Formats: sequence, structure tokens, C-alpha cells
Amino acid sequence: MSGNERITVAVAGNPNCGKSTLINALAGSRLQVGNWAGVTVEKKFAELNYNGTAISLVDLPGTYSLSPYSQEEIIARDYLVNEKPDIILNVIDSTNLERNLYLTIQLLELGIPVVIALNIYDEAQQKGYEINIAIHTLLLGVEVIPTVSTQKKGMDSLLNVLVGNVNNQPKRQYYGKDLESAIDVVQTNIKDDRRFSGYASRWLAIKLLEEDEYLLRSTGVVDLTELTGEAVGHLAVAHDEDIESQIVDERYALASGLFHQVFKQTFKPKQELTEKIDKIVLNKYLGIPVFVFMMWLTFKLTFDVGNPFVGWIDGVIGGPLTKWAGALLAAVHAPEWFVSLILNGVIAGVGGVLVFIPVIATMMFFVTFLEASGYMARAAFIMDRMMHKIGLHGKAFIPLLLGFGCNVPSIYSTRILETRRDKLLTALLVPLISCGARLPVYLLFATVFFPRHAANVILSLYLLGIAIAIFMGFVFKHTLFRAEAPVFIMELPPYRLPSVKNLLIHSWEKVKHFVVKAGTLILVASVVIWFSLNLPYGVSQQDSLLGKTGKAIAPILQPLGFGTWEAGASLLTGFVAKEVVVSTMGEIYSGAQEERTEQLSFVGDLKAIVVSFGSAVQEAFFGFFSNIDITGISSSKEEEGLDSLKQRLGLDFTPLSAYSFMVFVLLYVPCLTVLAAFKHEFQSWGWVGFVVVYLSVLPWLVSFAVYQGGRLVGLG
Repeated sequence: MSGNERITVAVAGNPNCGKSTLINALAGSRLQVGNWAGVTVEKKFAELNYNGTAISLVDLPGTYSLSPYSQEEIIARDYLVNEKPDIILNVIDSTNLERNLYLTIQLLELGIPVVIALNIYDEAQQKGYEINIAIHTLLLGVEVIPTVSTQKKGMDSLLNVLVGNVNNQPKRQYYGKDLESAIDVVQTNIKDDRRFSGYASRWLAIKLLEEDEYLLRSTGVVDLTELTGEAVGHLAVAHDEDIESQIVDERYALASGLFHQVFKQTFKPKQELTEKIDKIVLNKYLGIPVFVFMMWLTFKLTFDVGNPFVGWIDGVIGGPLTKWAGALLAAVHAPEWFVSLILNGVIAGVGGVLVFIPVIATMMFFVTFLEASGYMARAAFIMDRMMHKIGLHGKAFIPLLLGFGCNVPSIYSTRILETRRDKLLTALLVPLISCGARLPVYLLFATVFFPRHAANVILSLYLLGIAIAIFMGFVFKHTLFRAEAPVFIMELPPYRLPSVKNLLIHSWEKVKHFVVKAGTLILVASVVIWFSLNLPYGVSQQDSLLGKTGKAIAPILQPLGFGTWEAGASLLTGFVAKEVVVSTMGEIYSGAQEERTEQLSFVGDLKAIVVSFGSAVQEAFFGFFSNIDITGISSSKEEEGLDSLKQRLGLDFTPLSAYSFMVFVLLYVPCLTVLAAFKHEFQSWGWVGFVVVYLSVLPWLVSFAVYQGGRLVGLG
């Protein structure tokens, strides 16, 4: 191929074979990577230029076959069949060669040039596996390149082969004599049929023999007998099983034959680390306690490492930044209302959320570590028995786990499930899983009312969300979704120690969503909230548009322990995004402060910022190991941002009502983007309305039980 051309490479492979990591190594991109099945639920793209050739890499969902029985199989197959990429890069897990070759056989049927990347090759060698690359290449008629994507080994060789093999057709793989005769008959029958123009004839013949319903619907075929009758009759006589099963058997036989010709094991290693760990992690009695401990450890590390920086950022935003902004506005003689908008609206609103970025970033780092290490796959396996009680299986726990980051991709990830019933039931439970957007609310209230036990209190909310999701699943199973749970089969990947670089990259990808939202949606919401708190102009906040609305819904919240207009107004704005609850409270309580005059000292402020940052670093580094209590936000000076907000909250809430409020935030109607994702995925306003209604009633009932139950036992 000459330079200055463009090729499209479809990257296909089994789940957990390292496709996304390989693309990142080739293109330097930041595709989502996780060490468990189901991370890539839609096509993702990356671009690079190699020796004058523009290469577009399309990351297809991980799939074990191209039979259209699941969403990921349909997405992958539709792209390969309809879009016709220039070349297919088949990524194979070298440690599971025989299983991966089944998909390879199906890819070769498409008639598209194929290149194979034998990925994770270093682990295969450590296990004593020896794969004869030359024979492998000869038998398949395609180039085979060993790669270690985590170390970027084999990347240049792979790019060279991709660019040079665009026009090279793979060697035809032959099945048994009877099946090949049937394929030839069908190919002859469809040769001049315009309905099938654009399809690879051999692949199409095989699909027609399988009576592939998805293909029949898309091509409009009603009567198959005129195309396959003679061939089907011949196979039926020769074999005593349905034709689809015959074809599957032939593929497996071919894959097995190829495997045994190229593979041998030179030595057998001792019991692997994965097996030793799984004896504890997957133990019938220890599995769930270990899962709870891992969650507790995640929260403990999150607070000990991230929380010291919260006070530092708040000191910067509430001190020097606010002071400098006020001085600048005074210098340009800005009107009083505009000064209030910037200081009490934008800075107090957006800043009230941004202060929690260190804790959120730390939490995402440890969650990413659990994903990349392989533990999250075990969590789904552990929860399989419990998920069966609600009519689902362990695979459905994967979207729920994703919900800890954000509920939006969690809704879309229900595509990894096989039936619409399973997808819908799981999606109805997703909003009950506490996302990162709710974390600022928990952090604020937990550090005010439970300073010595903040991590444990927040962990209890996450576990409560899981427990209520399981309970509601049980209710739905016996009312709206009556059916038996399907059998759960899931591959458990080996444990791997992720690189620090990948952890940082993919942690940042998760945090970036939060930062971008703070700079866009929350910024706009903060401005709108300021106006709604100050219109009609000159009235008190309580008599403003937002204040009157908050007062209108306050009586409904009174039995829950937080029947104030401030709480009502904050929950109302939380429909936009859950972080806005904190933004609204920041604006309400900052607007209630008396005006202050402060001396401007840039040098002194900068020195204080540096000193306080050093203290935060020291506290974060030694906090966990020295058992320092840092679950409360402390500072050597009187902070004006969070401290003022904390003092006001202490007047409006008790510890019991604060916990009731956090429970309500955990469960009440998800943000607009989640509802939009639900509508987009299931194309039903009726189900969106059901979500709004049931997640308005459920949080009220649970918070009522928490608050009134607490009062009955004397906690109020």
C-alpha cells in the first residue's frame, strides 16, 4: 500500500482478550479498559498515522461468536457484515488459544483480510505454553504477530503487517465433506439473487443453512426451501442432529485441530496465584464478607488519602480565590448584583462541588484498580446466587457495579444481557446504586454530623443501595417480570497487577466526566439557581421563586426530618444533577452570610496556599497508616466556605435527619441525563414515567422508616 491512504481496521476478539488495551498501545488513545467482560458495549474508535497511512481502529464489543444472540454479538456482526472494514485485527488471548480460535474461524468465513495478534503472550510463556507461529500462519493463511499490549511489545510489527495485508485474502478453511457440499449447493442457488448482493457468498450460505433468523428478517427471505432445500435434505440424511448444531460442531472441531497442531506445553507451573486467591475470594462463606471488606477498604483509603485535600481546596476557593475575585470586581466597579452572582452564585455554587474532587478522584483510582485487577469479575460471580433470587444472574451485577461511577453508562451497559426482560429489570435497579454524583452530598453531611465515622456512614449508604436494589428486584420478579433466572456462565480472568500509568489514565477519564459537568452543567445550574434565589429582586431568599417552591414541598418532607425550604429547594434542583444539591446549599447559605471586608495580600495568600498544601500532602500520606482521624475537614484557620455551610447545616439538621436526607438523595429520582439514557435505550416514555413515580415513592418510604424508626428507638 502506498502512503497517504486511509484504512479501517476492525478490532475483534473474545471478552477480556485485551483489545482496548492493544488499541491504546497502538494509538496512544484512552479507550475504556477493564479486566472483565462487558466493558466495551458499543463500537469505539481511535485514529493514528503510520508511515503516511491513516489508520482508523474500530474497537468492537468483546464476543465469543458472531451468532446474533446478544447485543454485543449483533453490534460486532452488523459492523463487519455491513460496513466491510478493510481488515480485521483478531486479538487472541494466548493463554486461552483454543477457545479464542472459534471466533477466528467465524471471522475467516467473512472473506475479509485478517491479521491475528497473539496478545498476552508473556503470560502464555510464563505458563510454559509454546505456540508455533510459523505453522499457525501457514494453516490459517494470515499473519500472526505475538504481542504484549501492556508493555507495547510487537506494536511496530503489528502496524507493518496491518498496512501490508489489506488486500491479502485468508486461506479458506474447510469443514467436513457433507457440510462443504451443502455450502456449495447454497452458494450456487444464491449466486444471482439480488437480495444478497453485498454479502460474502460463503458466509451467507452458512448463515442460510443455520436458518439465521436475524439475517432472514434483514434480507426479507420467507421461504428457505428454494435456497437450501436440497442441501438441508442431504445433511439431514447424513447426520442425526439439527444443521446449526452440525455447523457449530464443525467449527469447534476445526478450532481444536488447529490448536493441537500449533500448541504444546513445555512445563507445568506450580499452582497459580489466581487459584490461591480465588480459594478465599470465591469461597462459599467468605466471598460476600471479602466483598464488603474490599468496599470498606476502598472507602477507608479514599478518605484517608483524598479528604485532606478537600480542606485545602476549600481554603483556596473560599479564601484567596473569593477574595481576589471580589477585589477585581470592586476595581472595575461591577454592580452589586453582578458581584453577588459571581461570588455567591458561580464561586459558591461550582466551588462547593469542586472541593470534593480529591475524594472522588481517589475513589475512582481504587475502583479502577479493582476493575483492572480482575476482582470486579469475581464480585459478579459472588453475587450470582443473590441475583438469582430476583430473577437475574451474576452478569446483571456488572451494570450495577458500573453504576458506582455513573448511572448513564450503567444503563447502556445492560446491552450485555441477552433478553429485553433482563435489560429492563436491571435498568430499573441501576438508579438505586449510588453514583459518584451523589458522593459530594454524602461527604458534606458525613463530615458535619459523623466526623469520626464518615467512611463507615458512606459505606452504609452504598450497601443500603445494593440491598434495596436486591429487594426491589425481588418485588419486580414477582410482579412485573415473572420468569426464571437464566443460567450464568462467565469467564473469570486471571488477576493482573495494572500499571500505574493505565490506572492514572483511566481514573482521570472517570474524573473528567465530573470536572466537565462542573464546568458546564453545574455552572449553568448555579447561575440559574442564583437568579431563582434573587427574583423578584430585593426580596429575601425565602420569598424568592426557588424559596417559595422549596416551602411548597417542605411539608411533604417534614415527616422525613428535613422539612425546611432549603432542603426542599436543594432536592428540587438535584433533578438536574445530584451534585447540584450541594451547589444549591452552597448558594443558599453563602447568600445568608454577612458581608465581610478582607485585606488583600497576594504574597501572603500564596504562601498560605503552599503551606496548607504541604500539610494536606503530609496528612494524606500518613493518615491511613498512623490511624489519624481525618474524616472531618480540619484547618488551622477559620474557613469561610465549608465551615459556614457546615454551621448552618448543624442548625437545620440533626444526625438522624441528616442520615435520612442522605438516604433520600441515594434513592430519589435520578438526574435528567439518566432518564434520557433510559428513554434512548428502551424507547418508552411509559417506563420513564414509571421510574419517576417509583423513585419518588420509594425514597419517601425508606427515609420515613429511617427517621421515624430512629426516633422510636431514641436516636432523634
